[in-house]
Amino acid sequence: MIDTSFPLAPELCAPAPAPDPAPLLEQVATLRLENAALRAQNAALQERIRELEARLGQNSSNSSRPPASDPPQAPRNRPEQPSGHKRGGQPGHRGAFRRLLPVEEVDEVVVVVPERCGHCGQQLPAPASRRRGRVWRHQVVELLPLAVRVTEYQMTVRRCPACGKRTRAALPAGVPRRPFGPRLTAVIALLSGRYRLSRREVRQLLQDLWEVKLSLGTVVRQEQVQSAALTPIVEEARAAVQDADVVNMDETGWRQEQRRAWLWTAVTSELTVFLIDRSRGGTVVEVLLGASFAGMVGSDRWAAYSRFSAERRALCWAHLKRAFQGLVDRGGEAAPIGRWGLAEIERLFALWHRFRAGEFDRQELRRRLIPLQARMGRLLRLGQENPDRQAAALCRELSKWWTALWTFARVEGVEPTNNVAERALRPAVLWRKGSFGSDSEAGSRFTERLLTVAATCRQQGRSLLGFLVAAVEAALQGTGRPSLLPAPQGN
Repeated sequence: MIDTSFPLAPELCAPAPAPDPAPLLEQVATLRLENAALRAQNAALQERIRELEARLGQNSSNSSRPPASDPPQAPRNRPEQPSGHKRGGQPGHRGAFRRLLPVEEVDEVVVVVPERCGHCGQQLPAPASRRRGRVWRHQVVELLPLAVRVTEYQMTVRRCPACGKRTRAALPAGVPRRPFGPRLTAVIALLSGRYRLSRREVRQLLQDLWEVKLSLGTVVRQEQVQSAALTPIVEEARAAVQDADVVNMDETGWRQEQRRAWLWTAVTSELTVFLIDRSRGGTVVEVLLGASFAGMVGSDRWAAYSRFSAERRALCWAHLKRAFQGLVDRGGEAAPIGRWGLAEIERLFALWHRFRAGEFDRQELRRRLIPLQARMGRLLRLGQENPDRQAAALCRELSKWWTALWTFARVEGVEPTNNVAERALRPAVLWRKGSFGSDSEAGSRFTERLLTVAATCRQQGRSLLGFLVAAVEAALQGTGRPSLLPAPQGN
């Protein structure tokens, strides 16, 4: 038998050496670091996506955006549960009817007497006395043809026998230098500033109704005449606002000379003033309220109002309701905080409405708010530890301004919302949507002055047109100007 094996090399017969683990461990450590970095990056991107989706889903129900900015896909308000009643007035409801004017205030009375019976056709006899019996009154209101009164002043020119020079008579006092009277000026300002017609529409309406032909430049000049007449009146109103006990403030975007600006408002129980400024900062708050303002300020949580201490502020619970709704829509860890906050706010407004209805007094209101305040305090403490940063930030901020949340319960004249200031801004927002702001500094002054007078006259139940006419007449004649300040009691 032949042996075909051959001897192996000694090195081949020895066991293989163990691999060095150092490179492998180094590679594993590198992969772990890369994995941790990728996880952190993924978490950051997920959080960013969540933030962007929450921002994209903002609407008037979960943010400070106005309802007019809601996109078509924004959720609608929850419809109320059907009551089962038919539409319209319910049984027992007193209808609303136009009241007849007294006979002495009627311009013309037409007596209509029936000649025949409406049932059998028999001719009715004439009444034996002047008494006409029962009379059914029916009044028709009609517009008279609009007319324009044109007054011509003929200034005589006479020559002096001494020096031979001519002298022309001067216009009587109170006659405007331009060919437009106070009422026409006031109507132009009213159409433009109150009813928000464009200047072309103002010009066309004047021509259609009164056959008065004006140029666009004339419309602008008469606006400025009205604006100048209102200047001292509005300044007086602003000074009075600085002495008020309670002021509600808000602001909205504006455009001046194609640049960003802000329209501010300050509302008291009897006055509403406006101011357009380039800034949205606290310096404008000081301009409106004065450096020494000592009253109470109702507002939202915008940083410009932080110059006032919590004891002198009243935060708007309607804004807080939208903020908590935003947490609910945000989802995740923020949603439970949002739902809890909304439940407490619903209880708060239920108490407030019962207080306003006279069911209990202010002392009882404060007593009934104690358990609600305890729950809100616990909510804010837990919310500050929430993993969601927006929920935690909201709870920290509300804890900082805790006293300002309950100002409405302890101070007479303070509401739990800032609705009065928001309602004051609505006409201005509509004006902005139609005009895209103002093209000059003078245009902004006209806007804020007309808004101030229109809002205050509406508050006080005064005639806006009559006030505008009186302001122009006072400026022309140099007489006492009208005032937006309410008359003292007893006058």
